[in-house]
Amino acid sequence: MFYFINGGSEGHINPTLGVVQELIARGEEVVYFAIEAYRERMEKTGATVRTFDDQRFIKAFISGGKDYVLERINGLLLTVDIVFPTVLEQIAGEHFDYIIHDSMFGCGHLLAQILKLPAINSCTTFAQTKEVFDRTLEQSFKGVPAEIVQPIYDKFNDLTDMVKEKYNVEILSPYEVFCNPAPLTIVYTTREFQPHEEAIDESYKFVGPSISSRSTQEHFDLMAIMEKSPIYISLGTVFNQAIDFYKLCFEALGNSEHMIVMSIGSRVQISDLGQIPSNFIVKNYVPQTDVLRYTKLFITHGGMNSANEGLYYGVPLIVIPQSADQPIIAGRVANIGAGVKLQMESLSAKQLREAVDHVLSDPTFKAAVAAIREPFLKAGGSHQAVDEIFKFKSQHRI
Repeated sequence: MFYFINGGSEGHINPTLGVVQELIARGEEVVYFAIEAYRERMEKTGATVRTFDDQRFIKAFISGGKDYVLERINGLLLTVDIVFPTVLEQIAGEHFDYIIHDSMFGCGHLLAQILKLPAINSCTTFAQTKEVFDRTLEQSFKGVPAEIVQPIYDKFNDLTDMVKEKYNVEILSPYEVFCNPAPLTIVYTTREFQPHEEAIDESYKFVGPSISSRSTQEHFDLMAIMEKSPIYISLGTVFNQAIDFYKLCFEALGNSEHMIVMSIGSRVQISDLGQIPSNFIVKNYVPQTDVLRYTKLFITHGGMNSANEGLYYGVPLIVIPQSADQPIIAGRVANIGAGVKLQMESLSAKQLREAVDHVLSDPTFKAAVAAIREPFLKAGGSHQAVDEIFKFKSQHRI
């Protein structure tokens, strides 16, 4: 029996669904810790689900600050007092063979130490070595006055001292909190898409997208798009309250020769968008991996899952990054020639329309996507992830 702990959002949870399903199919017993919102979809995999208080967790995290990377790390450390007591109480008296933790869940690496369990890191972003991370941290403070920087470092030191005193685990660097290193890291993309892949050692196993079916109560008629090669637009599940952007898409592409499928998420009402052009299908939810099978162009926020899935299905991308690692992903897509990057702040209907025409008319984009797609298809996904986990078990005599 092992436990999987994940404090992340959709982009961190969804790739693990197929992995958990495959683990259970091969006889593993899985206890999965997440927030209550993901209980139902995780229970459908066959896992036993336990939860922690997401409101207290989020409140603690954001109290660390958001302007600098180290403030976010401090926020992760502030969640320790929310997560540790809840988790340790719920697993008291149980025996686990190993732990899998999310790469950006600040408590994962620490819990592995407390429980003295072999650990596996589930990485839903690009992999980061300590050297790359340290440079990023240094850059984030470039030009920032010392009187701002020093209190943030002082807070980090105070929090690491607290964790050591209270839970008897030592934190040696911010990298440990932010990236949760482990002897094995499962990365849900390919080495070919990973920036600076030559610096990534063999403890990182690139398995490609872990694609599994995602149930929805909303009906979507795939027959309506199969012969139409639509353009698909989605800003993902977090930063999707973008009524102005959706209306800009109407202006840019409405009544054009293209069929458009647009997913707007659950926090915007379709009625808020006004008159919908006749060539648009607008839904609160779209079965993304099903739609991508028939799509000729994907306009996306550039979350790792979305970028991976677009490339897996051979679809060129227009990436409009919103936050987090999305600008890095957008840059990588542009660098390999699989699409273009646009800026939301300055985006106009004319610019979007021209970008669509450019990507669809220039055959080099399709060729670049076809080249990068090959390793995505061969990577193995959740099946390969579980192969790597079982090799790890064998090496550690679990």
